[in-house]
Amino acid sequence: MPGTKAGGIKAAAKNRALHGPDFYARIGAVGGRKGTTGGFAANRELAREAGRKGGMISRRGKTIKVVSVTTNKKVSAKRETFDLAA
Repeated sequence: MPGTKAGGIKAAAKNRALHGPDFYARIGAVGGRKGTTGGFAANRELAREAGRKGGMISRRGKTIKVVSVTTNKKVSAKRETFDLAA
């Protein structure tokens, strides 16, 4: 039953039997002590710079707006679909 809800319940019961009823409270407390509010929470300018770098390497191509001659409706299309030199 690994990976099922019933298997998880059985695993939790076994962990509590082997390590005591406060097992999950103790391992949660360890994680809470190790965590610090560092990284982006401490340095807003670092977060801004990281977002800028990520946005610059976007793999999505830019779209161009084209007005159709027959219907005058705006259509978005990828730049690669048009020969812009013509």
